[in-house]
Amino acid sequence: MVKQIILSFIFLLGIGLQAQEEKEGKQVEKANFRVQIFQKVDSSEIILANPDPEFKDKLPISAVIRDSSTVSLEDLPRAAEIDSVWRAQLTNSDLFDTMYKSIREQEYEDEVYKELPTDTLKARLAKLNARTPFNVEYHPVLESVINSYLKRNKKAMERLMALSEYYFPMFEQQLDRYDIPLEIKYLAIVESALNPRAKSWVGATGLWQFMYRTGKEHGLDVSSYVDERMDPQMATEAAAKYLSNLYRTFGDWDLALASYNSGPGNVSKAIRRSGGSNNYWELRRFLPRETAGYVPAFLATLYLFEYADEHKFQPQGPEIAFFETDTIKVKQLITFDQISKVTGVENEMLQFLNPSYKLDVIPFVEDENYMIRLPASVSGAFVSNEAAIYNFAEKDIQTKEKAFPEFVKAEEKIRYRVKSGDYLGRIAERHGVGVSSIKRWNNLRGNNLRIGQYLTIYPRKPNLTTNDAAANASDKNNARTYTVKKGDSLWSISRKFPGITVQNLRVWNDMGTSSLKPGMELKLSKG
Repeated sequence: MVKQIILSFIFLLGIGLQAQEEKEGKQVEKANFRVQIFQKVDSSEIILANPDPEFKDKLPISAVIRDSSTVSLEDLPRAAEIDSVWRAQLTNSDLFDTMYKSIREQEYEDEVYKELPTDTLKARLAKLNARTPFNVEYHPVLESVINSYLKRNKKAMERLMALSEYYFPMFEQQLDRYDIPLEIKYLAIVESALNPRAKSWVGATGLWQFMYRTGKEHGLDVSSYVDERMDPQMATEAAAKYLSNLYRTFGDWDLALASYNSGPGNVSKAIRRSGGSNNYWELRRFLPRETAGYVPAFLATLYLFEYADEHKFQPQGPEIAFFETDTIKVKQLITFDQISKVTGVENEMLQFLNPSYKLDVIPFVEDENYMIRLPASVSGAFVSNEAAIYNFAEKDIQTKEKAFPEFVKAEEKIRYRVKSGDYLGRIAERHGVGVSSIKRWNNLRGNNLRIGQYLTIYPRKPNLTTNDAAANASDKNNARTYTVKKGDSLWSISRKFPGITVQNLRVWNDMGTSSLKPGMELKLSKG
């Protein structure tokens, strides 16, 4: 609760500081995501019930959701009153004035304190070691990593720190549920730099970088519309469960971290090769090279964030705090663009709050609970006007005649039969996975394949397009084939035919590469 109150203070302070700096004529860096508002027009027919004083002369871009008519997204007065009282409680603290004054009076410095004496670092690491379950002892390698981090771009690190203020409260909530040290939250920075849509070259995806198979094992599904590995809350809970299991296996958090990166098998091998040691620093030289740098990167990040003030990092407050958002179960297929039109929340904000929806479309499936996360300031009005909003969305889709891909879940695994001309690179590219992954799944020591051989593959993503959708796209363009023109690429061609993907073009035309030549005829449907 205290954490939430502090975050609320920071958010409000950010608004006050921006207004002050604009008044003084200073250049203010705009936030990446914001709720878009426009000045109210006198002739507007929209009347807001009990408007928030801060926005009494403004309104969301809601509101024209039908031709030549306006719709008032009025919230229920009693519900809005409850929300208002709750927000007032959060800001009712004597600490507010003190914090506001200290933040207003601080001066921004462009440089961090780069010269970090070894004795100072040792003393700080000893303090961290005393209050965390990790082995945060001084090591020359760790000192080198910390110093390299201090030489990084200061503003970039501050943006990361500001972003952490949105994600960390949610991380801490999930970690606490599974009795995991809260410092594990820094692991997401090492894994993904807090980018929920981050994808590694081998297919690891999301804030916590789950591979397809590991994600499936922990309840994270992938479909044509949704990749739950990119859902911050679901992926964090899955990571907490996985880390909890790893800790039960090794009984040591440093080794749990190492096994999160390279797998329990590599860590157990390192233990054997070391003669039975359980100390990470003694095992380090027996671990894979990436893992050898993984734990030091985590500890360096832990140090940097815990001693941010001492190194004069001054991140701005977040545009929105996690507790200032709310989730609503979707009752009908709806797009981000439609939600943006009726609520005034920009598409960029919707993408930030809902990164798991790959096509900016929230599907409706009977057996699934798909949610939309919105700023709390508009969620009440959304719920109060659901019927009108879904009616608008349905008519909007009919008007535009937009074709959406069928909802298709990715298979947990497939059995692939090797054909003439196949090689590992081609098979891996076709299924969106890495060659090393295919070799690991099938215990292959080399790259040689034989015709007729079966391979087990866990595809990274399913085909986003059904045959029906592709046929519709083909009919719409009155063509079964396409003649390649100069400057064309598979991606640019797929954009010309809605419902057709790059992968479709490759499969339908039996293409091993993306190379195209002017005059080449490409099939636009299967068969």
